[in-house]
Amino acid sequence: MTPVPATLLRDGRDLATLAVPLILTQLAQVALTTTDTVMMGLLGTAELAAGGLAVVIFNQVRTMGVGLLTSVGNQIATAAARAEQAAPGPAADEERAEIRGLVRASMAVATVAGLAGAAIMILIGQALTWLGQDAAIAARTQHLLLALAPGLLPCLWFQAVRQFTVGMRRPQALLRITIGSVAVNAGLNWVFIHGTWGLPRLGLVGIGVATSAVYLLSFLALWLSARRDRPSASMLALNPARARLATVKRVARLGVPIAATYGSEAGFFSVTALMAGSFGPAALAAHTAVNQLVYIVFQIAVGLSHAASVNVSRELALGNLDAARRIRNTALACAAAVMAVVGAAYLAFPGPVLAPFLRPDAGPAVAVATQLLAIAAVLQFFDCAQNIGVGLLRGLDDTAGGFRLTLIGYWAVGLPVSWLLAYALGLGTPGIWLGLLAGLAATAVLLLRRYSAALAARAA
Repeated sequence: MTPVPATLLRDGRDLATLAVPLILTQLAQVALTTTDTVMMGLLGTAELAAGGLAVVIFNQVRTMGVGLLTSVGNQIATAAARAEQAAPGPAADEERAEIRGLVRASMAVATVAGLAGAAIMILIGQALTWLGQDAAIAARTQHLLLALAPGLLPCLWFQAVRQFTVGMRRPQALLRITIGSVAVNAGLNWVFIHGTWGLPRLGLVGIGVATSAVYLLSFLALWLSARRDRPSASMLALNPARARLATVKRVARLGVPIAATYGSEAGFFSVTALMAGSFGPAALAAHTAVNQLVYIVFQIAVGLSHAASVNVSRELALGNLDAARRIRNTALACAAAVMAVVGAAYLAFPGPVLAPFLRPDAGPAVAVATQLLAIAAVLQFFDCAQNIGVGLLRGLDDTAGGFRLTLIGYWAVGLPVSWLLAYALGLGTPGIWLGLLAGLAATAVLLLRRYSAALAARAA
């Protein structure tokens, strides 16, 4: 029998093969919004508050669109595993045809979601004053959302190709392209904000124009790279017009609960952003800054979750229940180790951690943000655990169950606790974040218990 530490080390290496490129890609992707947030902060507190609100809304819609496509990676991983097991011939050809059909279906879903999501973003922007936001902040947010909306379509096309590369276990090009996009985004931000090279000075709106352009360039770069990847290029079929309706329905059937799950979490954070805004621009700026820090670190959990999810799909296709059980333990152990280091940095060095997001003269915002960092140091453990739990259940094709449990954790536990602490007990923005912590903790426990029960039922 293999000793537990040796097994954990081996499983960790197997998980890292897929997880590390995905984590680095996620971190590079979030560097786009981080660059945007830093430049918003340089423009002023009002611009940071308005821009942060726009980013929250954009992320809400984008995240739900990504959720619609996320199951495609699992389905492709399952088909690829069966193709590897099959002898060369009709059976293997059928699995490869299945992969091509899934890619076409994902592009069709991405196109519909991108167009619908852009319209929704614009409508939400028009309703901000009805939701209790300051009129001047709402006006700035509306203009930025108009610039961000066109970028949603290529953003989701990029995600469709990404799920193909992840399902085929060939995500390496993702990292190179995303790192390049960070540099391009920073340069375009500067150009459009300040109106260099004879272009108009767009200010905050320029950040949205730059971001939309970067999403289009990133999609084109990933598509061209995947076409040059010989082992999998023959299965990359992007024409949504040729998608089979049955495959589109299957992608949607699995994707809608994932989108609802992601939307439930993003909506939870969006509502808390609106709650923070009700305490004034300084509170909203502090919330935006710390939320961006949490969002950065959260990408580690996203990479681990995606890798664990795809590996669970693969192991179950091969009939390895014990390996699927160990994947959970390995992913959680890796996440806990990273979160411990990050949390210690938050507590020991709050000033330097917040410096990139808040100007030195933003005294009230810095004071609130420092309090939020202490809560975030604990919150991130549960945030990572619940995201890994969602991914594990996705590996079991249990997308609907994950959605139902997030509803309980976020909305039946987290939101009432946030309201009680922030308003009824007068704790303000820190009370909102304590409610976030409670909701994420409840969600993590529920999701991980369901995964363990599902594996036990399969083994019985």
